[in-house]
Amino acid sequence: MSFSNISQIIARHIGVEAGEIKPTSRFKEDLQIDSLDIFEIVMDLEEQYDLEIPTEDLEDLRTVGDLVKYIDSVKD
Repeated sequence: MSFSNISQIIARHIGVEAGEIKPTSRFKEDLQIDSLDIFEIVMDLEEQYDLEIPTEDLEDLRTVGDLVKYIDSVKD
């Protein structure tokens, strides 16, 4: 999965342009994403890419880049 796909999903959920999202963008501090937003984004990713992301794994994901790396690692 590419950064581009994930950034588009995030952008759609939070109402910003995908170009505003960088790999170093932090969910809470930079994108103002709360836990409910994260949950909805993860549900969308799980559905679209037939994945299951355990809730406890989300605690370690702080940036968009962290999410991209995590999804790439579970897709392999």
